[in-house]
Amino acid sequence: MLSKKEKIFALIFSIIVIAELICVSFKSLTTYHYFTKPLILLSLILFFLKYCKHLDAKTKWLTLLALTFSLFGDVLLMFDTISVTFLASGLVAFLIAHIMYILIFLKHKNNSKNIFYFSVFLLIYATTLFYFLKDGVGDLLLPVVVYMLVILLMAITAFYREGSVPKNSFILVFLGALFFITSDSLLALNKFYSPLPFSNISIMFTYSIAQLFIVFGIKKQF
Repeated sequence: MLSKKEKIFALIFSIIVIAELICVSFKSLTTYHYFTKPLILLSLILFFLKYCKHLDAKTKWLTLLALTFSLFGDVLLMFDTISVTFLASGLVAFLIAHIMYILIFLKHKNNSKNIFYFSVFLLIYATTLFYFLKDGVGDLLLPVVVYMLVILLMAITAFYREGSVPKNSFILVFLGALFFITSDSLLALNKFYSPLPFSNISIMFTYSIAQLFIVFGIKKQF
């Protein structure tokens, strides 16, 4: 499924992610976290610029915007304990990133694909998750609801691609979307419901996989 160049990058990417997970796990290494976390998205951006030149201009620009706003979101969320403004701004950055991904996925939607049952499943999941979050979101109620709806739409449009793109492209993007939902769910529960054990590791691990899979999947859609 992966080319030699993709496997090499995946190894480099894994080393960067592991370095980030180590840095957030030990207080003595916290300073390095401000370098390793942004490096995750920066490495993906560099990979995309180098190996995705074959994509059409619109897809390239939308993907670069998605990755860039994801990078902004990562940086902003590093300071979310200082002020709720950083948290809200981080949500907005990721909201824009998800919208960019939605626009990319819709370019290759399969109009004959039945998305009803999957959409219902996601709505049930989101409703259940929101039940646990609602008492803790406070003034961020509206932004959180909007964000949840947008990320659900991102996953639905990723599912919508089946049959209109190569199978490996569909699988990678779809799995990436599911990992994104998992990461954001863990982040939301940890922030608004109750602190989760090893949350820094689980959130960043699933998030990193999500971004890597989506970029690989977009690369393979032609």
